[in-house]
Amino acid sequence: MPWGSKNPAPTFNAIHDNTQQTRGFAYVSGIIDPTSRLTAMLGVSRSQFQIPQVAGQTPGLGLTVDGISDFASAALNENQRQINHFGILAWQKHVGDFDFQVAGFTRYSDVYFSPGNPVGDLLFNGIAQTAYRQSWASGVQGDGSWRVSPEHTLRSGFYILRERSPFSTTSNVLPVDETGMQTTDQPISIFDSNSKTGWIYSYYLQDEWKIVPNVTFNFGARYDQFAEFVSERQLSPRANLVWQPTEATALHAGYARYFTPPPFELVANTTVSLFANTTAAPAVTQDSVAKAERAHYFDVGATQIILPRLKGGIDAYYKLASNLLDEGQFGAPVLFTPFNYQKGMVKGVELSLSYEIDNWAFYGNFAASQELGKNITSSQFNFSPDTLAYVASHFIHTDHDQTYTSSAGIKYKLPPYNTRFAVDLTAGSGLRTASDHPNGAALPGYQQVNLSIVQPIETGIYKGLEVRFDVINLLDQVYQIRSGTGLGVFAPQFGPRRTFLAGLTQRF
Repeated sequence: MPWGSKNPAPTFNAIHDNTQQTRGFAYVSGIIDPTSRLTAMLGVSRSQFQIPQVAGQTPGLGLTVDGISDFASAALNENQRQINHFGILAWQKHVGDFDFQVAGFTRYSDVYFSPGNPVGDLLFNGIAQTAYRQSWASGVQGDGSWRVSPEHTLRSGFYILRERSPFSTTSNVLPVDETGMQTTDQPISIFDSNSKTGWIYSYYLQDEWKIVPNVTFNFGARYDQFAEFVSERQLSPRANLVWQPTEATALHAGYARYFTPPPFELVANTTVSLFANTTAAPAVTQDSVAKAERAHYFDVGATQIILPRLKGGIDAYYKLASNLLDEGQFGAPVLFTPFNYQKGMVKGVELSLSYEIDNWAFYGNFAASQELGKNITSSQFNFSPDTLAYVASHFIHTDHDQTYTSSAGIKYKLPPYNTRFAVDLTAGSGLRTASDHPNGAALPGYQQVNLSIVQPIETGIYKGLEVRFDVINLLDQVYQIRSGTGLGVFAPQFGPRRTFLAGLTQRF
């Protein structure tokens, strides 16, 4: 399920949380001749799920619909269906000092949201919307490498994508007068639809240069251009240096210029004016189209074998962005809308440590990061005037910014049965929530311990079979992921309660 449908209450079982999910995957690969391979991949996915609700809530907008002014929140009946299919056909070829691959691909996705009971959604949200969005994308990608000499390897590639994305919404709303008071309790329907075809073209060229045996310098550039709701382009240089002074030490430093278009399938050119003088009319009517994020990215790090089998690593990064991209869920449909901050900064450091001895393995990771954005410049109608005014002159944390994140684990293989036991811990300082300004505070920290046992069967008629048992949140810690007050967060979300899972894997 998408994160928008996580349990909004700290209970074992969410209200209205049934789901039906079907998935399939196929991989076929064959050798055509000693220098050629043909590979096909197919995937299908269909999910039908209910949107969980919080009990005990009452409508707070003061509306009346068909003579009804009260509604039990637990009786809301929102449902969503998601379909995703893809197919890839790739040809790989090796000729002398040349290696290349050409792949054609196609992808179909659609999502359909139904409010189920329009009266309840109208009373709680001022709008009951049935939403449908579709995306059909096809394209071709090619990559190749040429070993010019022992010191130089050239790599190049291209990417072409065509995507068609229609959408339609039918919204039940109530008419209001100039003061915002409803003029009738009889809902009216507003229909909105549109479609767009977009193209993306990309090409890169890179040289891997071994300056000396233990120093490698990668440098090159990538050109991207897209024509969707807006048209933009950029030439992006990149460079990376790797130095291995000893067999136990490796150092790296790099710079990259990035160009990231907004997800085309999530951009919908909604006609905001259609909702004027209704309960769904936004306080802000500006709706600038999301633009591509442009960023300078710097990275430096090292790995070190501290002792035999004990390995450590550190990596620090800094990103300076214009039109920093973010996504939010605005309204009941679990559909995300991209928007831009005019300026953005991302910085952080990551530490890792791992140790292996006999049948034991230990690891630990720690990360500290910060992501800030200033001045929302697209999809403005989704935000209040006060929010836009504050963010226009202040950097704020993005809603998914978590200052500290860590993980640790222990793995053990029990001879002679090769039973694998694993315990892992994840912890974080908490995502952002509202305070006296948007995303101005953090939720309490959290910890989650998981356990897994895997038993392979290596002999007999069941050879290649693996039996697996997992416990998620072994200690049944109750923690909140989101409060529902972060920028672009529609509902509260809690982490999973103690969950038991079992699975079978057959290897051939």
